[in-house]
Amino acid sequence: MAAHTTTPASAPATNGPRRGRSILATRPLMAWRTVDILTIAFLGAAFGVAYWGWGQAYEVPSTALTTVYPPLAGITAAPWLMAGVVGGLVVRRPGAALLCEVVAALVSMVPGTKWGFSTFLAGVLQGLGAELAFAILGYAVYGLGAAALAGALSAPLEVAYEWVTYYPDWAWDHKIAYLAIMTAAGAVIAGGLGWLLTRALAAAGALNAFPPGQEHREVRAV
Repeated sequence: MAAHTTTPASAPATNGPRRGRSILATRPLMAWRTVDILTIAFLGAAFGVAYWGWGQAYEVPSTALTTVYPPLAGITAAPWLMAGVVGGLVVRRPGAALLCEVVAALVSMVPGTKWGFSTFLAGVLQGLGAELAFAILGYAVYGLGAAALAGALSAPLEVAYEWVTYYPDWAWDHKIAYLAIMTAAGAVIAGGLGWLLTRALAAAGALNAFPPGQEHREVRAV
């Protein structure tokens, strides 16, 4: 493993412009900037509106899938895992994934949801899973693989909660299948689409103040 060089607190920890190397947030990582907080709030709010909309539309595809095999409902749950992935990919500071998912959950509750307070609990559980993924990677890797891991790990805590609250009568083969399906769907849908959305925002110039924007500029400069 290559040694990491120390960078000044005011400079981006880029580790050089090598292709494939993630650009990190400015040091120290816990020193959140005002723009970081505002961006997480904006992203969380935008996802919250999208989450609420998906809550109105998901029943048709969910019913179709569960008619075939009940645990396939995990596929339609995956879009609700995306906010934490994108928040972590954009801001790249400890707590960003968790905070973005929680804000999204809270905003989705404003118009009203049939799940009530459990929506907030789901946001916390899903956000903790995404946060764990970035922590495992040392808050130093933010490529497609990291996004997929964050999407995948957003699922298990939520699934465990749903086993108790929504599916207590399921046999264990259904419960384990639901866990596997939502985890895989989280990696592909929340992780893959979250990564693509982050890249699209960077390409549009919306993330110039963040590492994804700098990565986009460096790739174009090569």
